[in-house]
Amino acid sequence: MKFNLGCQLHYTIPQPSTLVFNIQVLNNDCQKICQESLQIDPQLDTDEFGSPYGEGRYFRVNAPAGNLQVSYEATVDIDHFYANPDEISEVPPADLPLEIIPLLYPSRYCESDQLLQLAQSEFGELEPGYSRVTGICNWIYDKVKYLSGSTDSQTSAYQTAIERAGVCRDFAHLGIALCRALNIPARFFAGYAWGLNPPDFHACFEAYLGNRWYLFDPTRLVPQTGIIRIATGRDAADVSFATIFGPAQMERMQLFVEPLGETGTAKQEPPPYTTAAIAIS
Repeated sequence: MKFNLGCQLHYTIPQPSTLVFNIQVLNNDCQKICQESLQIDPQLDTDEFGSPYGEGRYFRVNAPAGNLQVSYEATVDIDHFYANPDEISEVPPADLPLEIIPLLYPSRYCESDQLLQLAQSEFGELEPGYSRVTGICNWIYDKVKYLSGSTDSQTSAYQTAIERAGVCRDFAHLGIALCRALNIPARFFAGYAWGLNPPDFHACFEAYLGNRWYLFDPTRLVPQTGIIRIATGRDAADVSFATIFGPAQMERMQLFVEPLGETGTAKQEPPPYTTAAIAIS
């Protein structure tokens, strides 16, 4: 399935500032970049680097005072991996690849150590495997109200569990923390999403099951087949779409995601719904 996507970010910069952006999609076995372009106005040099904590393509811009516009566009071909949820098991810590072990630990926004009792009482008796992570997502969807403006950039999974309101970022953090509390590795997923209204960057999470990362979205705002990966990390602190060092002020942000038919024209029907487990890495 192909998507054309992109964003435009406009900033006013009263004095020289450094901005680190994380808006480019990833290229992997399931997600292929057909073409892409990145434009910066005024033309400035960029320094590119990868994520030390997960997956991502970051670039740094040292901007002078004035206006800054960053425009990114890409065409991406997604070849989803589908599996039978009933056949996906949890991997005990003793058998996890060593590079996965850190994603069992608490992190800044995912205090799994403070949610052990909640995780055990609500999900400890569920059958281990893909269905248990699905149970976590169902619980979040039922118990936490999706409410724009109810949280801020400092809200953590523990706070969301208490206050029972949040946005996609908070839903993802809570899902990650509850998984880790049950010894299921989990990581934050930032991406573009078709059908999100209003258009914005979207957050969900992946859980490591059956020796593969599977995608979960407790918000249910968009079908999982309409989500395109930008980056993954321990939590949102690792994958912010923009990190600003200085007094730069965002004035406007525009995003678009359009699925393409075989002829390259935009498709209007929604992406296919599936009950299968989905992976895009």
